[in-house]
Amino acid sequence: MGVFDGKLALVTGASRGIGAATATALAARGAHVILTARNAKDLEKVEDAIFESGGSATIAPLDITDGESIARLATAVKERWGKLDILILNAAMLGSLTPVPAIDGTEFGKVITLNLIAQQAMIAHFDALLRASDAGRLLALTSSVGSKPRAYWGAYGASKAALESLVLSYGEECENISPLRTAIIDPGKTRTEMRAKAYPGEDPATVKQPSVVADAIAQMLEQDFESGHRLKL
Repeated sequence: MGVFDGKLALVTGASRGIGAATATALAARGAHVILTARNAKDLEKVEDAIFESGGSATIAPLDITDGESIARLATAVKERWGKLDILILNAAMLGSLTPVPAIDGTEFGKVITLNLIAQQAMIAHFDALLRASDAGRLLALTSSVGSKPRAYWGAYGASKAALESLVLSYGEECENISPLRTAIIDPGKTRTEMRAKAYPGEDPATVKQPSVVADAIAQMLEQDFESGHRLKL
């Protein structure tokens, strides 16, 4: 039996990178995982890999910047399972790395919409389902630039700083009235498409695989932790 047998997890941005690896790690430990991302074909590949390893998963292709799609997914989860035990907020976009005065307003709006506004919508629509769990857990992926500003990373860093505040505030609100707990995950240097875009000259072999982050997340979820916990890799 797996440590997460009977648990339901939902992972956003699950079609590749850390999201796909985390979904796979949770499924390997017995959780049924709902995989969300925009690309259905990539989600199907992750789902197939989970099935081939003896796990179980359901794909839910959607754009989480569409609030109505999130609402429909939450309704479907409620009708089928009645609760959600683990929510991993992983989906994000980098945007252009540029000086703050040169940030393009339209692109900045897209970064904030996905990295912050959509995350609040996920929390809002899945709040009741997380509270219905006997040990609901919400983990949000961040970046070091969210707490330590870096030149040219202002747009992305601002979105992650705001996300951290949002998630930690939510954890404080729930702590004394629910077993629901929240945490922040800073994966550090990891071999992802976003990393390759940010550091095009970097040798990918010099940074860790997404599976390393995924295993650390799964191990953390096996333990009790208080809201406000931060896992930095």
